[in-house]
Amino acid sequence: MWFGFCGFLFLTVAGPVAARQDTLLMDGWRFTQHHEPQAQKPGLDEDDWQSVSLPHNWGWEEAQVTNKYYRGPGWYFCELPIRPEPDKRYFLRFEAASIVADVFLNDQKLGQHRGGFSAFCFEITTNLAASGTNRLAVRVDNSPQPDIAPLSGDFCIFGGLYRPVHLLVADSICFCPTDHASSGVTWLQSSVTKAKAVLDVTTEVSNGSKLPVERTLTVKLVDDRGTIITTDAREIRIEPGITPPFRFQLTVPQPHLWNGRADPYLYRAIAELSDHGIAGDTVEQKIGLRSFYVDPDKGFFLNGKPYRLRGVCRHQDVWNKGWALSNADHQRDIDLILEMGANAVRCTHYQQSDYFYSLCDEAGLLVWAEIPLVNENGRELEFAATTRDQLLDLIRQSINHPSIFCWGLYNELRATTPDPHRLLQDLNILAHGEDPTRPTVCAQDINVWGGGRVVPRPTDPKAFLRRPELPKIPDLTGWNIYPGWYFGTPDDAGPMMDQLRYTSRHGGICISEYGAGANPFQQEDNCRQPTNTLSQWHPEEWQSIVHEHDWAAINARPFVWGSFVWNMFDIVVAGRKEGGVPSLNDKGLVSNDRQLKKDAFYFYQTNWSDEPVIYITSRRFVERTNAVTEVKIYSNAHQVELVVNGKSKGSKINTSDVIYCWANVKLSPGTNIIEALAEFAGQRRKDRCEWHLSGPDKNK
Repeated sequence: MWFGFCGFLFLTVAGPVAARQDTLLMDGWRFTQHHEPQAQKPGLDEDDWQSVSLPHNWGWEEAQVTNKYYRGPGWYFCELPIRPEPDKRYFLRFEAASIVADVFLNDQKLGQHRGGFSAFCFEITTNLAASGTNRLAVRVDNSPQPDIAPLSGDFCIFGGLYRPVHLLVADSICFCPTDHASSGVTWLQSSVTKAKAVLDVTTEVSNGSKLPVERTLTVKLVDDRGTIITTDAREIRIEPGITPPFRFQLTVPQPHLWNGRADPYLYRAIAELSDHGIAGDTVEQKIGLRSFYVDPDKGFFLNGKPYRLRGVCRHQDVWNKGWALSNADHQRDIDLILEMGANAVRCTHYQQSDYFYSLCDEAGLLVWAEIPLVNENGRELEFAATTRDQLLDLIRQSINHPSIFCWGLYNELRATTPDPHRLLQDLNILAHGEDPTRPTVCAQDINVWGGGRVVPRPTDPKAFLRRPELPKIPDLTGWNIYPGWYFGTPDDAGPMMDQLRYTSRHGGICISEYGAGANPFQQEDNCRQPTNTLSQWHPEEWQSIVHEHDWAAINARPFVWGSFVWNMFDIVVAGRKEGGVPSLNDKGLVSNDRQLKKDAFYFYQTNWSDEPVIYITSRRFVERTNAVTEVKIYSNAHQVELVVNGKSKGSKINTSDVIYCWANVKLSPGTNIIEALAEFAGQRRKDRCEWHLSGPDKNK
């Protein structure tokens, strides 16, 4: 059950429950950004503390307008009116806190969590006051920490309790929620075919009592009609104070497969404890049954059939919100990704909201999930241990999501960083030990970035990488390439992929990032390649040109098993000063506030979506001075007609791609009505925009 606390509820639990209670702690919080050394102590004067609700974060207000933002501690406080009941256990589960969290209840420290993107959970059963009045205090600090990745990156590290906090109430004998904040139940898909699926289920059961107990443990898979497809049960004995694993193997004959966007079918996976027929703790999750592999020559396969991954990269920040996203914000992102026609998401560069992963499960979007090992390997001895913990958090918390197809180990480790080989080998072994069903992957850049200036493309493939063995540690390799933006020209995209083809251990590659910046309110006739991408001029037309070339090169190469546009949305980056807007990486296809879709968005929608698309590009180039111009239209129609000021400029038939161009179109002084017409399945559709040509009034 889910409750939103409003000033908090007085919570008591008595008698057996059919499932654990999950209460969202959203309201009634107080917050201060002051350096309060003993804010966990009772009796502290909190009159000047700010009243906030969760999710909450700081730093975005400054980061959006300047090159600096607050990175330091903040305190959260709330009252928990909980009167503990016998034979019940109580847990606090934080979905994330950036980046170090110290949690206190009634002046007792529950523990510390280091890492800004994963969940963590503490048991509070013995810390609760018999009076029912409990003071929860959380110190969150987003200061840079030498042992916590990321040490740097082209994105901000906002602070706060920016994801929900849960109060869990379970029986004394329950599935363990404190093992890296996992569910305590793992459903591994050991083998999946059309004929049969084999599921290896592992449950961790925790005994919080003082005596050995016996329970009936049942696991089952239920379809969307409520029919039990397969089940197993056994009597188990749990000694006090331990958390033994219990394993099952279930077989599903002729499973209904989770088949990406075409059919993202989900089963209900249920694990439950009972005592002589009385229901106890229950954990229910949704899973989809699927198989996948990558052929080095033919690409990605889903359920035995070719399935080219057409993906985007996604950061979690939103304009005027930072990282404090609501469920509606996550859903809006999913809707835009689906509208564009993508079938995959690379969740960069860190573990993202479990709710977002669940939306991907439901939508049929394949997910690349990764840890925040970005740019730099740490010099501190503790860095390796903290990074391994972040990978354990990611896998144990997310392992049951059918949408996740790989575990990302790193992004763009610099050649100047301390040697990361030992750490990466350890991470790779750890990932396979935790989850033998999914491959590991990396996102590797090429070391020819010219500080924002376009530099020539290297002719020697060895120049791509100073440590060529790095991308061969994971199973799969992705390359972040920006021809036509940071180096070379858009025509270099194809030859570069050919040179990179055999740089992976597997033999195939994906393009994990590619793209170009665009200010949608900067337009240019006969657009030319910028000589310095750190300048204030990022015309929207050039972004489109880069993507047109990149996608053509990707689409022509089956060994490129997937591609991920950088980026789906513009992201706030404190300190960036380019493209006419401060503090913004403007490579997104959609603005940071999700309100404006750039021309390149419609280029991909035309290529990837099954919906009818007809779109006039450069539509925001309203005020014009050149009387003769090119008109470019994106459409997946077989034929498109251009009409200017009511007069047809002829029709063009699609011969190879979705780009229709009319050269030397003459505009009249004053307002010009530009229309594109096409027919889809017998229905006439059109797009329309207005351009204004400066000059004498055409009516005079």
